Amino acid sequence: MDKKFCLFFMLSLFIVFLSVSLVNCGPNAQNKEQVKSIKVWHWMSDREDAFLELAEIYEKETGVKINFELYAPSDAYTQKVRAAAQTNTLPDIFGILGEKRDFASFVKSGYVYDLTEDMDRDLGSWKNKLFAKALAVNEFEQANSSGVKPGIYGVPIDVTNIQMLYNKDLLRGAGVDASRPPKTWKELIEINEKLKAKGMQGLVSGWGEIWMIDCFASNYAFNIMGKDKVLDTIRGKVPYTDPDWIRVFDLFREMRDEGMLASGIVTMVNKTAEQLFANNRAAFAFNGSWCVNVYKGMNPDLNYGVMLPPQASDKYPMTIWGGAGSSFMVNKQSKEVQLAVDFLKWITDAPQQIFLSKETQDLPSNKYSLKDIPMVLSQFANAMDNTTHPNVWGVSESPLVIEAFDKGIQSIIIGEKTPQQLGSEIQAIKEREMKKK
Repeated sequence: MDKKFCLFFMLSLFIVFLSVSLVNCGPNAQNKEQVKSIKVWHWMSDREDAFLELAEIYEKETGVKINFELYAPSDAYTQKVRAAAQTNTLPDIFGILGEKRDFASFVKSGYVYDLTEDMDRDLGSWKNKLFAKALAVNEFEQANSSGVKPGIYGVPIDVTNIQMLYNKDLLRGAGVDASRPPKTWKELIEINEKLKAKGMQGLVSGWGEIWMIDCFASNYAFNIMGKDKVLDTIRGKVPYTDPDWIRVFDLFREMRDEGMLASGIVTMVNKTAEQLFANNRAAFAFNGSWCVNVYKGMNPDLNYGVMLPPQASDKYPMTIWGGAGSSFMVNKQSKEVQLAVDFLKWITDAPQQIFLSKETQDLPSNKYSLKDIPMVLSQFANAMDNTTHPNVWGVSESPLVIEAFDKGIQSIIIGEKTPQQLGSEIQAIKEREMKKK
């Protein structure tokens, strides 16, 4: 082969190789390499479509791809998250379902990023846009009993609280002014008499799920004796035989004797209770803000309103369970912590919060999003200042005491125990548990 031809041939190959290399290193290839993505695990099957739509919008706006992965039901999700923590395979963003001590264990194990600085960075800070009661569920304060460094470790994407609902049509049918739902326990009893006269059921709730009994009872404990005395009871300083606790238990006896409670309430799961209320078969319900979406699916024409449980005492305000509904945490071990933080800041901004609220009928965590949400959700939102939650009390009751408390109230409702007997039984268990410490 001619040397000149050989040299020309090799030079040509070099030029082709160089051209291909330059093309592969050009702007298009560079953009391809720079495409970022983060993975989000969640359990909220009712929000899957809304999440996917938001992910598409976010990718168009930022170029960052959000991969939402649904694992349901919640029990299966919880198991997956725990297994992933053990193998260090958690996604960039995830949620922790459980009590505050479960949350604390994830933080202390180094799986949850501290968001405090990100929350406080701007003058019109991220933190100030969110309901304080929702943030409190995700926050560990100074000298917390869990031994976690003080800070905010989660982002609420919605909020919730548990109140009473009233059926406006049934109240009118019983001759009650539906624009003035009962505000006191006495008024509730009087309205119940009118309902009975018309053959209508009074209160329905899923009290076969004992945590809902616990919620209702603690509402009235706060109302009758105040927060400090309730927490001192948990600390062991006030006995469950105290007259104020007997008064709380006696409310359930009174509801039983007044025929206020729906038939079978102590074995009723909440889904059944929701069906009864949605089908106009009970005038009142005790349920959470998530019910708005549930009732909409069961009976779009249901005519109802939201009210605080009627006060049994005017000594202390009515306090209800509430706070963050669903929260997301950033994986501290993620390689894309900042991208994850940026996305959570975006999804809790007003436009996205309004979109989620309209799509899912959940209360937004951004308090500046309330003007554009459905009226019944606004009624729930108006009571956020009245909320509390066991996860923010700083003390926790023994599980055995809680079980005796809730099941004992069921026994009062079916006439097997008196309020005084229940107080004595709970206190005996409490004292036995305290001796173990």
